[in-house]
Amino acid sequence: MRYVGRIADWNDEKGYGFVTPNGGGERAFVHIKSFEKRGRRPIDGDLVSYEPAFDQRRRLNATRIREVKLSARSPSFQRTWLPRKILGILALLALAVAAYLGLVPPLVPLVYAGMSLITFVSYGLDKSAARANRWRTQESTLHLFELMGGWPGALIAQGSFRHKTRKLSFQIAFWFGVIVNVVALAWLVQNGHLAHIRWPQLNF
Repeated sequence: MRYVGRIADWNDEKGYGFVTPNGGGERAFVHIKSFEKRGRRPIDGDLVSYEPAFDQRRRLNATRIREVKLSARSPSFQRTWLPRKILGILALLALAVAAYLGLVPPLVPLVYAGMSLITFVSYGLDKSAARANRWRTQESTLHLFELMGGWPGALIAQGSFRHKTRKLSFQIAFWFGVIVNVVALAWLVQNGHLAHIRWPQLNF
């Protein structure tokens, strides 16, 4: 099975570096001799496809590496992920409009915005940890933040960092959490359980 990722931490003098798979996952060791076709020397950020394989010491290596060239007619990589980011932003804007129209208490969009910020930062830290082979944020933690209202921020992060988008099991759990959260919010609003929520008043 071939993966697609980007070259990172490339040491041109020694002819090796790493490749980080798009959508998250363990990065693999890359050696210049593993490229099927020798063109120009690799640089950080190059998009490549490869087959992962473990060596005798159980280290993950990239084999049969090929450079991925995007044609001029195909949409750019950034445009491919633009709808995901827009969807997250639109979700937050929709909550703000709903609060303005009095459909939900003003604290609701603030909670979603706060949880989205926490979730966005968590995705960014996890992406950085994946590149550096450091301790990763547990997927259950990310899903908990999403379920608590941070899923718009998760959408923005997935589009911005190109992280956790190709792992099917993660995406299934993510969208399940989104559905549960939206249904729960709709039920609370429909049954008036949020009507009593007001801005906290401070008495001096």
